[in-house]
Amino acid sequence: MFFPYKDDNPRILIPYVTYIILGLNTLVFLYQFGLGISDGYAERKFIYTFGLIPAQFSILNIFTSMFAHGGLAHFAGNMWFLWIFGDNVESSLGHYRYILFYLTCGVVAALCQVSLDAQSQIPMVGASGAIAGVLGAYMMMYPKAQVHVFILFIIITTIRVPAQIVLGVWFVMQLSNGLATLGIDTTGGIAWFAHIGGFIAGVGGQKLFKTFRFV
Repeated sequence: MFFPYKDDNPRILIPYVTYIILGLNTLVFLYQFGLGISDGYAERKFIYTFGLIPAQFSILNIFTSMFAHGGLAHFAGNMWFLWIFGDNVESSLGHYRYILFYLTCGVVAALCQVSLDAQSQIPMVGASGAIAGVLGAYMMMYPKAQVHVFILFIIITTIRVPAQIVLGVWFVMQLSNGLATLGIDTTGGIAWFAHIGGFIAGVGGQKLFKTFRFV
């Protein structure tokens, strides 16, 4: 198992947008967590109301689904990766371009997953697709940036690895798991192709968004 826990890449701008995204996700998760404690049915209703159900496709729910999560591990993992890599991508793109980039990657990620299982009645939730786009952009913008990685393999240790390797390995893992699930009922499982689609959108879209100008 490997898990990145920080990078050595100094930020240029104060990442206000990343902080806002983290804050909104945290507020929604705390509300959702509170529902789960007091009333499991209410939490389920919340997920079905604001999650993206492929068979009941809704543009609005693409966006609301980015701020709900399937549990503590899902929420914590997403927010941790955004915390590590989001600030530098925001510094490179600028605040306004970054929020458009983030949301666009989330939309592309959702559409990729929906296109493979359009009849599903299971709601999709999570910021994973949008954050995958941030990871793809970071890999292209800062391929040699040193990322500190926690390793658990027989022994526990930490190493520093170039971002292009850490994030490249992450993508290969998503692709491998996604291809392995093709044709298999993965009800309630991980939306691997949302990760894959979001990452590719980040890799391909970061240059386009860097040239985008607001009037």
